[in-house]
Amino acid sequence: MLEFNPFSWGYHEDPFPIYAALREQAPAYHNPEMGFWAFSRHADVMNAFKDWETFSNSEGVALEAFSKDAWKVASFLAMDPPRHTQLRGLVNRVFTPRRVREFEPRIRELAGHYLDRFPEDGAVDFMEAFAGKLPMDFISDMIGVPPEDRDTVRHWVDDVLHREEGDMAVGPAAAKASLELLQYYQRHVDNRRKNPEDDLLGALMEAEVEGVRLSDDQILSFLFLLGVAGNETTTKLLGNAFYWAHRFPEQYEKVVANRERIADWVEETARFDNSSQVVYRTVAKPIELHGKTLVEGDRVALLIGSANRDARAFPNADAFDIDRDFSNSLSFGKGVHFCLGANLARMEGRVCCEEILKRYPRFELDEAGIERAHSGNVRGFVRLPIRFIPSAGS
Repeated sequence: MLEFNPFSWGYHEDPFPIYAALREQAPAYHNPEMGFWAFSRHADVMNAFKDWETFSNSEGVALEAFSKDAWKVASFLAMDPPRHTQLRGLVNRVFTPRRVREFEPRIRELAGHYLDRFPEDGAVDFMEAFAGKLPMDFISDMIGVPPEDRDTVRHWVDDVLHREEGDMAVGPAAAKASLELLQYYQRHVDNRRKNPEDDLLGALMEAEVEGVRLSDDQILSFLFLLGVAGNETTTKLLGNAFYWAHRFPEQYEKVVANRERIADWVEETARFDNSSQVVYRTVAKPIELHGKTLVEGDRVALLIGSANRDARAFPNADAFDIDRDFSNSLSFGKGVHFCLGANLARMEGRVCCEEILKRYPRFELDEAGIERAHSGNVRGFVRLPIRFIPSAGS
């Protein structure tokens, strides 16, 4: 009998054989002990993303017991239209394609800053030396976190996402880190009220919805989301890109031969092994699917990682192929809850890889030294030893 328990298996293992079994044997899988359904096929995940009236965000996007109460404070993900639409409209202005293009020079500057600090032999832990630092630095720029606080904030974010093997509940370290992160952001907001600045946080503090300013809880909600999702998405995407380039060298050679293909490399990485493997929804009204009845209050896991490997949507789906059509990719979701930072994550991934390849078109990855993140939904690395080989004349 097929068993699927993300908290005992964990995303540090290879999930894709399990996804394949779910798609074929149990497209509407139910785990009554843990209290959730799982959608594994592309069409089902796509439809659930689009049908927010049936598959609601109102109870948050994680399964852990912590999430039902904490997400309501910690993220405006835990709401649906019309309130979600109003708040999203305020922050969406920051992530338009035009605004994201304006961020590009700063991303290149940060990339160069960290690449300049690589040792002469090019041997680094890529996550520690580059991928784990640059996204948080840029997010910190946007909201005014001072440089001396950034390592501390980054460690809190790592602890927020960490899960112990087999444990459904958020552990003490993750709960403590969440509280510390929120308290830090509250102090940061309090200080900004006394010392206003013209940045994203300043804009949020001045923003109004129907003539009413955002509350501190709403501002903290967005800062928490930006600090966690905005950092981890790009951090894990960068690590995954170089890992799969190592595993599929013939695809990487296409990128080395034509740097215009870097965007395709980033996009295929997000499809093939997305940093966000699953999000959860709550059933708001009864629905029948694959002969099963889901009732109000049921929790549903939308397995993005499985949907992106479904051959019904992607021919030869288990091949890493930068030449494929990405239009069906669900890496950043669909519908009203489509990832706010998708444009930013794609640009960060592309620009960082461009700057790395300018200096280090070749690299060697030590698979024996890698360490995967232990998390209920984030897939990627916390350690990724790579020796980057400089280009001739560098």
